[in-house]
Amino acid sequence: MPTILLLNGFRFFFYSNENNELVHIHVSKGDAVGKIWLVPEINICYLHGFNSREERDIMEIVADNCEQFKKKWDEYFGK
Repeated sequence: MPTILLLNGFRFFFYSNENNELVHIHVSKGDAVGKIWLVPEINICYLHGFNSREERDIMEIVADNCEQFKKKWDEYFGK
């Protein structure tokens, strides 16, 4: 479960067995968890336990780091 980014208490990561899915990133903070699709566009799959401010912060971080997340996905899964 490689961690890609730690920022403002959020941990962005992906699971090592999810290479058969479209590119996405998971996020956690405390007991809150989420999954955001990165392709074909940034889109929330789910965000559980985050407040609305945290959800906005997450989406801003994902937008700012989307290319890095996709690059790390491709490097890890060899695409």
